[in-house]
Amino acid sequence: MAAKLAGAGTGRFSISQNAEINVTPFVDVMLVLLIIFMVAAPMATVSIAVDLPVANPPKSVQPPRLTIVSLQKGGAVYIGDTLTTLADLPGALPVSMKANGIPGLPQAQRIVVRADAEVKYEQFMGVVNALQDGGFHKIDLMAEDIE
Repeated sequence: MAAKLAGAGTGRFSISQNAEINVTPFVDVMLVLLIIFMVAAPMATVSIAVDLPVANPPKSVQPPRLTIVSLQKGGAVYIGDTLTTLADLPGALPVSMKANGIPGLPQAQRIVVRADAEVKYEQFMGVVNALQDGGFHKIDLMAEDIE
């Protein structure tokens, strides 16, 4: 604690307390720490030379073909551009997939369902339930990006 030798007091040699904070030692310590970190930071970087191999990109990767089931607000159901009914949907999907050249078991493929914004939830769930009843359990939902 610092003492003040001059100033207001009762006598000629009265000593009162100084309530001011001395920040000089704090600044000195912070500057020393800054210099230490500035010297130590370049030593922490790795400077080992490594000869990395060249990556070979895949020759021709085709994105997977999608089967899109669309539902309009009037209740019309489409597989791609082909109009179908809700009852015929599970049977028409494998035929459509084979015609579009989608390989593998039809039930193992992903089905993308898109619906009009004004479609009732009951109609939408009718399409999803018909797909699940037909053995199609990998169902994705398509939405429009909002920009």
